[in-house]
Amino acid sequence: MSLKKTLTIAGSDASGGAGLEADLKTFQEYGTYGMAAVTVIATMDPDENWSHGVYTLPIDVLKAQLKTAFSTGIDAVKTGMLSTEEVILTAGDAIKEAHLKNVVIDPVMVCKGEDEVLNPGNVDAMISHLLPIALVTTPNLFEAGQLAGMKTPKNIDEMKSAAEKIHAIGAKHVVIKGGRSIDPNKAFDLYYDGEKHFLLETPKIETTYNHGAGCTFAAAITANLANGLDVKEAVIKSKEFVAAAITHGWKLNQYVGPVMHGAKNVYGAPEITVTEL
Repeated sequence: MSLKKTLTIAGSDASGGAGLEADLKTFQEYGTYGMAAVTVIATMDPDENWSHGVYTLPIDVLKAQLKTAFSTGIDAVKTGMLSTEEVILTAGDAIKEAHLKNVVIDPVMVCKGEDEVLNPGNVDAMISHLLPIALVTTPNLFEAGQLAGMKTPKNIDEMKSAAEKIHAIGAKHVVIKGGRSIDPNKAFDLYYDGEKHFLLETPKIETTYNHGAGCTFAAAITANLANGLDVKEAVIKSKEFVAAAITHGWKLNQYVGPVMHGAKNVYGAPEITVTEL
C-alpha cells in the first residue's frame, strides 16, 4: 500500500485548531500521508485574553525541514503562515526545486486592523515568489485585496475583479473565500479558473466556532489534488468538507471554538450550489 504524500509549510497553532495542526488533521481525513515544515510557533495566553505570540523559527531550521520532506517525493504542497520575506523566499525556492505541479498557496497575512498589513514586504514577496508557482491560491477577502492591489472586495463583482488580477500575476486558479461577509444569509466563495467564474454557495452556518476554517479549506484542496482530482472538483469537494467542519464546530474554551475536521466523514456535508457567473 502506498499513500499520497502531502506537505504543509506553515505555522504551528499551539491550540491545535488552525495552522499545520489543522492541515495534518485534514490530510488524515483524506487518507494522505501528511508532513509539516514548521515556519513559526503561535501561542495564545489565557492570562491575557488569549493574546497571540508569534515566534519565527531560524531559517536554517526551516531549510533542514524542507530538505527532509521534499526528499520523500511530495505529491502536493500547501503553504500557510510565512512570517517574513526570507521565509517566503525559502519556501518558494524549495517548491520550485521540487518541480511540483500541485501547489496550493494560502496567503496568510498577519494584520492589525482591517486595512493594515503587519509586514507590507510580505505581500510583495508573495506576489514575486509564490503566486507564479501556485496551481491554486486561496486568499480571504482582505488578502485578495492586498494581492490584487485594491481595496478589500465588498461584493461579488469586486471579488471577480480581484480574482482576475491575482490570476494575471501568475496563479493558475484563484479561490477567494468570501464566507458570510458578502451576504448575511449565505456563505459565498468565488472560484476562477482563468476563463470562467464559479460561485460556490452554502446556507449561512450559525456558529462562531470556525477557528481554522481557512487552513482546513486549503488543506482539503491540497489533499484532493494529491488524490488525483482536477482543480474544479477539488475546490468543490473541499468546500463541502469545510462547510461540514464549520457546521459541527465546537467550543474548545471560553476564547475559541475550532472546526471539526472529521465532520464530513461522520455526518455528511451540506448541499453546495455551484453557479457559473
